[in-house]
Amino acid sequence: MNHLAKPYRNSFFASLAVAGALALAACSGAPSEGPAEEPPLTGATIGGEFELTNSVGETVRWADFDGQYRIVYFGFAYCPDICPNDMSQLARGLKALEKSNADKAAMIQPMFISIDPERDTPEVVGEFVAAFSDKFIGLTGTPQQVKSAADTFRVYYERGEDLDNGQYLMNHSNIAYLFGPSGEPLATLPTDLGADAVAEEIDKWVN
Repeated sequence: MNHLAKPYRNSFFASLAVAGALALAACSGAPSEGPAEEPPLTGATIGGEFELTNSVGETVRWADFDGQYRIVYFGFAYCPDICPNDMSQLARGLKALEKSNADKAAMIQPMFISIDPERDTPEVVGEFVAAFSDKFIGLTGTPQQVKSAADTFRVYYERGEDLDNGQYLMNHSNIAYLFGPSGEPLATLPTDLGADAVAEEIDKWVN
């Protein structure tokens, strides 16, 4: 359970995905090397350059991760249930992969990007991701920086329901993306199916 979450009501708005975000380019045939099939997001226009701030106040850019596979998940630290569950499945999936193939696991940088910059300070996102894994980096920024990053990654978000305690929820799409070492989108990770399914999907596309 997310130790930062306030005592929110048990309900939460279902997350929404932007229509057309996962449109795929037609495959031109099996590659000569690697997996026998193309990654499902081959050719999709998802992801790209951003400028955000990590938990210790340093500027972080998408290009800083060139050469690494990347997992990207957008959410907010005060999320009562969906974000903590997804983050737990991602962290457990990476842990399972580390046990079965440490070399592959070492090639991956997972990151959590806040869609609630008003509350998610660098310190808050750092504490949030540390609750799940020391592998994750937490990123936040100004409202303008966060919006730019979310638009680039085709992530929907908006302020949601106001709560009786003065807090509020955020409506957002909760898709975990896997990107390749050149920043190319590869696949979505099935957090809804559990950690083993996440590990299997990562293992399939990280080479």
